[in-house]
Amino acid sequence: MSRFGPRLAGAGGFINISQAAKKVVFVGTFTAGRLRLTVGNGKLRIVEEGAARKFVNEVEHRTCSGRYAVSRKQVALYVTERCVFRLAEDGLELIEIAPGVDLEKDILALMDFRPIMCEAPRLMDARIFHVEPMGLRDEMLCLPLEERFTYDQQQNLFFVNFEGYTVKSLADVERIRSLVEAKLGLLDHKMYAIVDYDNFAILPDVLDTYSVMVKGLIERFYS
Repeated sequence: MSRFGPRLAGAGGFINISQAAKKVVFVGTFTAGRLRLTVGNGKLRIVEEGAARKFVNEVEHRTCSGRYAVSRKQVALYVTERCVFRLAEDGLELIEIAPGVDLEKDILALMDFRPIMCEAPRLMDARIFHVEPMGLRDEMLCLPLEERFTYDQQQNLFFVNFEGYTVKSLADVERIRSLVEAKLGLLDHKMYAIVDYDNFAILPDVLDTYSVMVKGLIERFYS
């Protein structure tokens, strides 16, 4: 991030961002220079391998400390076109591999060190390697209600993702109340709350009941 061949650009504010974030995802190709790839039929094909390795034992400039990230329990992922690593206490753990890629020849043989493999890396979603759209929009908007509530204990923050959700009935209102109570009912303190209402909708017949329910939750759980 700070040096490109002979040119020293400097890290700028990257260190502050990368080391302070709760989660950081590094994205790039597995090798560099002359790399040529094709995708199709749910698989990745390496037409020409890159000339330079990226996963080496030592680098000249360090702009993100893995050791410090581990001490903070920071989540760090390294996503490439052929595999995904995550930062573990003892180093990089290989957790995913692209369909069509040979683990030994296309990954391990091109690394200066051996990654951690507690178990066989799982295959990446084959939809990534099709030409057709993945259909993520429908998948994301169809998020089950149970998965729309998240409590971050470290920040004492309750996040409600109502993006694209529609409250249609009194039963929906009751389900929301029950799920919030199940998440927060056993806590002995109030927390901050953020609710994403982007593209949220509610039928007029249940608006009053919903408003009363929300007011009650605010009084009981939110600061």
